[in-house]
Amino acid sequence: MENLFLIMPLFEVVFKITHDCPFCNISKKFPSMKMFFWCNNEYDVIEMIAEKPEEYSVVVQELSKISKIVEESSDQHKVHIVMKTCACYTIETPVSKFIDECALLHVSPIVYEGGWEYYRVIAFRHKDLEKFFRSIEEKGFVFDVLRKVPFDGFIASSLALTADSLFSDLTEKQMNALLAAYNYGYYKLPRKADVSTIAVKKKVPRTTFQEHLKKAENKLIASLIPYIMLYKQAPEEKRKSLKIVA
Repeated sequence: MENLFLIMPLFEVVFKITHDCPFCNISKKFPSMKMFFWCNNEYDVIEMIAEKPEEYSVVVQELSKISKIVEESSDQHKVHIVMKTCACYTIETPVSKFIDECALLHVSPIVYEGGWEYYRVIAFRHKDLEKFFRSIEEKGFVFDVLRKVPFDGFIASSLALTADSLFSDLTEKQMNALLAAYNYGYYKLPRKADVSTIAVKKKVPRTTFQEHLKKAENKLIASLIPYIMLYKQAPEEKRKSLKIVA
């Protein structure tokens, strides 16, 4: 049985779906909003990013109609996070139901944008993938496959990149320095603010802010280097195949 599993042809598939779903409908209604969605069957965690900050409160109100909001937070700029009770039961035919029934491995998060749901799955057998697309087509869902490539170990390694592996070594002050630098446009080209300007706005000494920022950047780069090295080992053709073209 173990040997049989090892020789199974695996594929990574990225696709988008649109159907009559509360979250799809919200993303269609607010096209400037992008929502990243995680669910553990008890709570939904939704990270929202919008070009129009005034839309956040309206979208949160829409989400509260679907299920109870437990917690809400925002950095007062472009990111707004909502945690609410799981709303899977409110959707008559959730895509996740078909993913489970067809023995596909779903790689979170789901991304909602412009009335579309974007999914990434690992398929162990062609017939499971065919069954999945046949099932959603029978339900009248409109879908488009954006990428299908062999799951060859290089792609698998990307699943190991977690928030813990990247950020666990950062102190609270270093994270605050990174977020402040980003929010004030330090990483934009051209830069919207320099270290001295941001330090003044944050009411901290320039040398202190710069020290926290540099240490944070160094730690992030050190954490990312192994993944960059792994990605660089792949042929250029492989790297091109991993890009999603909507």
